[in-house]
Order: sequence, then C-alpha cells, then structure tokens
Amino acid sequence: MAAKTIVFLLLAICSFFTFALGCYSEGYLGKWKMLKRSIGISAMHMALLPNDRIVAFDRTNMGPSNITLPSGKCPKISKFIDCYAHSVEFNLANRSVRALTVLSDTWCSSGALDPDGMLVQSGGYNDGQRVVRYLKPCPNSDWVEDPKGLIQPRWYASNQILPNGKIIVVGGRFQYSYEFIPKTSKSDHKLYQLPFLQETNYYKSVQNNLYPFTHLSPDGNLFIFANDRAILLDYVNNIVVRNYPVMPGGFSRNYPSTGSSVLLPLKLLPNNATNTPDAEVLICGGTLPYSNFHANKGEFLDAAKTCGRLVITKENAEWEVEDMPMNRVMGDMLLLPTGDVLIINGAAKGTAGWGVAREPVLNPLLYHPDMPSSNGTSNGNIVFSTDQEHRGRFLILSPTTIPRLYHSTAHLLSDGRVLLGGSNPNRNYNFTTRYPTELSLEVFYPPYLCSDKSRPSIAWVKPSVELGYKQIFSLGFHLKGKIDIEKLYVTMVAPSFSTHSFSMNQRLLVLALEQVSETSTGNFVVEGYAPATAALAPPGYYQLFVVHDGVPSRGTWVNIK
Repeated sequence: MAAKTIVFLLLAICSFFTFALGCYSEGYLGKWKMLKRSIGISAMHMALLPNDRIVAFDRTNMGPSNITLPSGKCPKISKFIDCYAHSVEFNLANRSVRALTVLSDTWCSSGALDPDGMLVQSGGYNDGQRVVRYLKPCPNSDWVEDPKGLIQPRWYASNQILPNGKIIVVGGRFQYSYEFIPKTSKSDHKLYQLPFLQETNYYKSVQNNLYPFTHLSPDGNLFIFANDRAILLDYVNNIVVRNYPVMPGGFSRNYPSTGSSVLLPLKLLPNNATNTPDAEVLICGGTLPYSNFHANKGEFLDAAKTCGRLVITKENAEWEVEDMPMNRVMGDMLLLPTGDVLIINGAAKGTAGWGVAREPVLNPLLYHPDMPSSNGTSNGNIVFSTDQEHRGRFLILSPTTIPRLYHSTAHLLSDGRVLLGGSNPNRNYNFTTRYPTELSLEVFYPPYLCSDKSRPSIAWVKPSVELGYKQIFSLGFHLKGKIDIEKLYVTMVAPSFSTHSFSMNQRLLVLALEQVSETSTGNFVVEGYAPATAALAPPGYYQLFVVHDGVPSRGTWVNIK
C-alpha cells in the first residue's frame, strides 16, 4: 500500500485530551485484580526500574517481616542481627519475589532514578539518616550503601532529579536545607540553607511541611510546596525567584496532613527549541493543620475535599480551587499515559501516622486536566457526560476492597495498569487489628484498558531508543481499524519513586509531532521531536506511549541524554 501521509494540525496538539471519554461514557469504570497475596514486606516505598522490575521496601526497625534473607545472609542492623528481608525485587513477568539486603534503616526515606537507571535512595531513620543507597537495574544486583552520603540527617525529605543529572535532596524533619547527591564535585559537599522550610513549620509538634512537594520547572528552577504555600527556587545560586500565594482553604497539604501533588503534562510544540511551555501544578487533599493532634486523642476530623491548580511559570499566579467528589487524605496522585491524573488510596478522616485515620476511601478518581471545572458545561471542544459519576473534571471509578492507608504506595506500570502496595498504620506487623498490615500487591485497570477499542502497539523507535535533545525520531506502531489523526498523540513518562502519597520525579511530556504515515494496512510511522532541553526532561529513562482515541500503547523504554 502506498504511503499515506497525514500532516498534524495544531488543533490535534492543543486539544489532545478532548477524546478521553470514549470508554468512560459507556460505563466502564476500571477493574481490580490481586497480583500477589504477599511479597513478604509491606511496600512503604516503591520504584519501577527500566528492566520492568519493581523494587519495594519497608523499614528495618519494626521487627520480623514475612520473608527471610538467603541462608547465611544475616546483616547487623542497628546493633541487632537480622535474618529478615525488608526490601524485595518483584518480577512483574512471573510474579516472583527476590529478597534484597538493606543494611540501614530506610524508614520514611526518599529516592530517584539516576540517568543510568540506577535507583539512588537517601536518608531514613536512626542509622539510616545520612545513608545513600544504590541499586542497579541488573540481574541479581543488591543494595550498595554509602553511610556518609549525606551531610545532614534526612528523615521525611524529598528528592528531584535535575538537568545536570544530579539529585537534590530537600528538607527532612527539623532540617531546613538542601544538598546534592551523589557527591562527585566540591559543590556537592556544600549544605544550602532554605529558610522557607523553617517558615512553613508553624507548629513544632506537628510540622505539616515534611516530604515537601518538589517539581522541576521547565525554566530549570525548582518548585517547592510545603504546608500551604510554595516558592520557586534557583537552587544553583540559592535564591528564591518567586513566592506564590497561600493555597486557599486553610488546609495543610504535607505530612502528616498528607495530600499529594503532580506537575500536569507539559505540552511541547514543534518549535520547542525556543518555546518553554507553561507548567501547572495540581495539589489535592490534605487536612486541617491541627488534625493530627486531634486524631491522636481519638477525634478524627474530615480530610480536605479541595484541589488547587497553579501555573508556576506565570508571574502573579493565583490558585484555581475546585472540589473533589469526596474528602481525602493520604491519596496518591499518578499521571497516566493519557495525561489524565489518577487519585487513589487514602482515607476520608484523620491524618497520616500510626492508627490515626478512619473511613478508607476505596474509590479512585480520574481527573481530566483539560476539562471545564463545572459539571455539564463545554469549553468549546469538550462536552462530557453529566451522569452521576462525573463531578466537574472528576470521574468516580470502581472501588477496591482493600484499604490502603498510611504507608501505602502506587505506581504506573509499563502496560498501563497501576500497581498498589503497602498500607501499615501499625508500629509493627499486625494482621488482626482494625486496619491490618498489608503485604499484597494488586493492580487497577484504568478505564482506557476496556476491550472495545483497538490498542496501539509500538514496533520500533529509530534511529534508536537512545535519544538526544532536540533530536527528530521516528516511531513505528500498529493499530487495527481506522486512525483518527485528531485523536493521536505521543507521551513520554518519567518513572517515579513513590512513598507517603508523593511520587517524586513524576513527569509527563506530550511530544511535538510533525506527521504520521501509513506504510501498510494497520502500520504507521509517526515523526516527532525529543524534548529540547534537560530542564524539560532531565537525563535518564522514560517510557514512550502512543495514545489513540484515549487508549495508550504499552510503554517502550527510551533513554535521553
């Protein structure tokens, strides 16, 4: 069949979310499936490596887990010999579990993937507070630890990969500073004070600014949100570039009043070499500043119902506030390959912490960023269903049966499913209490995985899966049936590190495209541009997805340098 070339219109780029309701309007609201009844530990922290293996770990000071280390491998942790594993590798292909050896306490630590796909993991509790740990995405690899990898103790800190490939570590309990890892240059051994973190610590007994939300802005500066407000930081020169207004509502959004945050999709145009797109942050959930104090006395206050959006690249930006269909604290927010946001896990009352949450929220929400916020209205291109599941930009999805509360995690998988793990609001492993320790992994199938639509399938990427900035590349894919050019786009998704309701380093770019060619029946080639700068896409591994009519392909790993 002769090649049939279809030129991309600007309309297709600007309105790429207008078609996301195909399956949803037909009543398909997703489904749940148990993947593994027990991986031996409760997945407090979770990351996906470029070899499609999941790494999960808990803390080392809660006593025995339900999985032991290989014979003869019993390290000394915090002055005790411990033969139990507190970290595992989960093979998604065959559902096997491999025990990993952690030598220091990882409780409430942070992490990121470096440009080579290695998991760099920092901080923790007690003997783990200054440790930096490394795990390569290689067969039979295990944790390698640097006990002096951090200058300051980092417990409840956040990590963000930067344009130069370094990782910035921000905050921690009573730590009002930041530093860089790994420490390979003189400047990496310097500590940078950040008074903003002390200013947002309103109550010393309940900080409400731990695990600050960090997002790399397309201009290369770092957005940092703590408690109820944010700054834009030039971390190289340690200068606050912009102060943002307080998020309305009177709620705290960071641990232990735990909400969640995402950087909404960055939409790139063909002239992206000279065009920096606007960047917008979405923050949802949390609770009142004193809720943790009341919960510890047995009074469980309602969680926040609000979300706020802020264009962080705009001077004098103001928050746009909207209501979720239900209250939620400790909800995880994930960017799906379509560009929609999934809000999952959490509770309707109380806070994060040991046994201080009630009323698990079992229904996930799907948030459509480009829809109007008022139900039943249109923004010119979008007219969406007014059935009872829709509340403005939100769609209420099918519920799980497993509460995922404190210390639960969520992660996007390469096949488009969402992996859920963890939940242990108990000081130790406890399987008989109101909300027992959860060792299982389950998966949620978002509505785009309904079976009535053809799913694109990526065949190849040329010249290779190693991309350079500004590079023109071609992507071959197969699609059954008729293609609709206005319903086709390509996204590039960075793998995240998930813990305490925040997926660090999460990022999604909608790539600039030139044209699509049909080379034979059902076979297509799309030509596009890699992101222009490392501020748009820090160096490292990403997954490419072709999305057609609201249905994404399986992700293909690429590496940009």
